[in-house]
Amino acid sequence: MAQDLSSLTALPPTPTAGSSTRPGAVVRWSRAQWLLLTTLCVVLALDGLDVSMVGVALPSIGHELGLGTGALQWIVSGYVLGYGSLLMLGGRLADLLGRRRIFLIALTVFAAASLLGGLVSDPALLIATRFVKGLAAAFTAPTGFSIITTTFAEGRERNRAISIYTTFGASGFSLGLVVGGLMTALSWRWTFLFSVPIAVAAIVLGLRYIPRDKPAADGGHDVWGAVTLALGMLGLVFTVVSAPDAGWSSPQTIGGFALSAAVLAAFAVIESRVRHPLIRFGILREGWVARANIAAVALFGSYLSFQFIVTLYLQSVLGWAPLAMALALLPAGLMVASSAPFAGRLIDRFGATRLIITGLISLSAGYLWFLQIDTSPNYVVDILPSVLLLGVGFALGFPAINVQATAGIHDSEQGLAAGLIQTSTQVGAALVLAVTTAIVAAGGHAADGGGSVGGGAGVADAAAMLTVFLPGLALSTAVAVVGLLVAAAPRAWRLRLATARR
Repeated sequence: MAQDLSSLTALPPTPTAGSSTRPGAVVRWSRAQWLLLTTLCVVLALDGLDVSMVGVALPSIGHELGLGTGALQWIVSGYVLGYGSLLMLGGRLADLLGRRRIFLIALTVFAAASLLGGLVSDPALLIATRFVKGLAAAFTAPTGFSIITTTFAEGRERNRAISIYTTFGASGFSLGLVVGGLMTALSWRWTFLFSVPIAVAAIVLGLRYIPRDKPAADGGHDVWGAVTLALGMLGLVFTVVSAPDAGWSSPQTIGGFALSAAVLAAFAVIESRVRHPLIRFGILREGWVARANIAAVALFGSYLSFQFIVTLYLQSVLGWAPLAMALALLPAGLMVASSAPFAGRLIDRFGATRLIITGLISLSAGYLWFLQIDTSPNYVVDILPSVLLLGVGFALGFPAINVQATAGIHDSEQGLAAGLIQTSTQVGAALVLAVTTAIVAAGGHAADGGGSVGGGAGVADAAAMLTVFLPGLALSTAVAVVGLLVAAAPRAWRLRLATARR
């Protein structure tokens, strides 16, 4: 990658809306643009690292703090709750109030919450710090994305930047498994503290290289739209992630869904009447925006649930050490990380749509292969093929989905489009993870939240727990397959139509 990057030099830094790079033209960027992109990539990688590092540490956290599966879910879902509830607001406020300002403030909050999370011992405070980190990431992620899409011209230039950016995010998530294993070997607290110095360094670089921008002069401020959207999304995600403990048919869950739906309906009414809406719903009809968001739900939602179950099964049931489990999954992370120099070229050559479909096929095949696992798996035969297929799926699908989600969108709505795709990613992950946890909790007493997971307490034997976990793995597979069908169906329909006309 270093050789590839060193060959790139100057490029005009601020393209106009709708401009694009000439077909076949060599993409050349200045040193400042590379440092800007690097800063944004590091911050996105931190988001991915944070999720996967903590996932590896869950059994250790459960053992030390005496938490069961239901409580441990909140370590993951607390982050998703904050992230998913404010992503749309974060992206739009960046468009309206200034991307540089929003990004740096949110990154500072992220660093502070990371430090506090590594120091506390009370489970409620630990979950609270995860929630605050999620809130901060809800602003850094769409803002960083919109900084890229408003700095690099649409076409080869933007595709290359987005592919590098999103590959860093996927690499952070994948390689975070190994980093989490190493940190957990020292103490689970280091999975929280690890991010602090990196975030501080990114703040320093951001102050230097993120271009200053002015708040939108004519965007307006949809205050009531922002309030109702934030409350509605917060209520929806909270209801989803708390449903496994409260019960899907409990008055709390039903009431939570009803109240969230009412608030979101009020938001829709406000957006249809206000002069400067927070979200222009017509954006969903543009290009591949709607289908890209569904594909994002399928990709990240299925994989986060898969990782949650596999982490608990390999460590708590089969007795694997955190580092051993992380190294077992390392090939997927290496594949995603090494794909960074080539992702943009693959998108240019084959098109984002084909890569999305191919990626989801590979992801689905990886899950199906893993469903054959037993209580004494052979790594080379039973686990490695799945790991490699998942690595291919992420490497191809993740950058292509993000490119498709923002292609053809005007600069003034890039923050909105970025917020949409990332909201779909996180809310989808929360939904699939909550349902997965409910399935596991219903399947056995070891997953009822009443005992410590880290020490394997309450596990009768590995065969019984495998029976408990398999339905959750099957759900991850089904989610990926549904995403594949949605992505592929329009293409298949067009091919049939073209054949019928001949």
